Amino acid sequence: MLKKFWNHRYRIIFLVVTVFSLWYLDGVLSIKNDDGIMQASAMYYQPRNTVDVVMMGSSHVHYDIDTGKLWKEHGIAAYDYSAAEQPLWMTYHYLKEICKYQKPKLLVLDVYSPALQKDDYQYKWMLPNVLGMRFSLNKLEMLRVSCEKEHYFEYFPSFAVYHGRLNGLTKDDFAYPIRKFTYLRNFKGFKPMTKVAPQPMPQITQTGVGELTEKSELYLHKIIDYAKKNGIELYFIVTPYVINDEQELVFNRLKEIAGENDIGFTNANHDYDAIGLDFEKDFMDESHLNYYGAEKFTEYLGKDIAGRFDLPDHRGDKRYKSWDANCREIEKAVNAG
Repeated sequence: MLKKFWNHRYRIIFLVVTVFSLWYLDGVLSIKNDDGIMQASAMYYQPRNTVDVVMMGSSHVHYDIDTGKLWKEHGIAAYDYSAAEQPLWMTYHYLKEICKYQKPKLLVLDVYSPALQKDDYQYKWMLPNVLGMRFSLNKLEMLRVSCEKEHYFEYFPSFAVYHGRLNGLTKDDFAYPIRKFTYLRNFKGFKPMTKVAPQPMPQITQTGVGELTEKSELYLHKIIDYAKKNGIELYFIVTPYVINDEQELVFNRLKEIAGENDIGFTNANHDYDAIGLDFEKDFMDESHLNYYGAEKFTEYLGKDIAGRFDLPDHRGDKRYKSWDANCREIEKAVNAG
């Protein structure tokens, strides 16, 4: 009897050690890119049903919208749930994913990508859009509509793409599995960048209306329908960048769709003066604001959102202390340069 007891005990110990080892190694080897992967990963660590405003779309979201500033100035519990050049069919599945864990009152949708993309499959930035999402039927469906069959296993399962990490591991990688709960809980998606790269101020002249691709328009309406069915208000935005005439035509079509569905729409490229943007100092590249530009745009956006929508102010609520921590982490990152 004693021998059987110890054999059983050894099996349990072996199972626990195996599970822990797999969990730890997955954390060490995982790709920690903050152009989408960390934004998707951290969503699962947010206190349940605390995100009131979810900011979705391309990297314009997590470079240009400072969640800490929205919190400090308005008490808005916002989360930048975005990824590089994210197409609308992936945004749709991201929306379904966050609604498993949160009950957002407002979806602010950055509509840059449908003006940029003309192909039904976008492979350049697939990994940052895929790796942070946990395994689920929703993820499998997202992969089905996002890549052709011959490319499927280049992105799934996630650990299949970790092999290139073995030679580049750092101390932070080995510490990550232990510290990730606190780090990811306090991270709200915003990526402050202090690089300064002067840009030419675009001259917007187009008043005509262009077209979205059929697939983009289909998934835009899916997002609209899903949000309405789940009681989520919608607001479409275009963040400031060096826009061109072809993209402006598509934004004019998006503005029409927004109007047809009683959705607010703001193209901030018409409001450079109101925002106070300095094209010599406020950009990190032609497509993204740096931290200094993001502060100006976030102030503009925060006032706009607070004026349009009835959102609660959670400052002082203990359940929202991770937003206070987020402010401190952003300040620390900016000071570190």
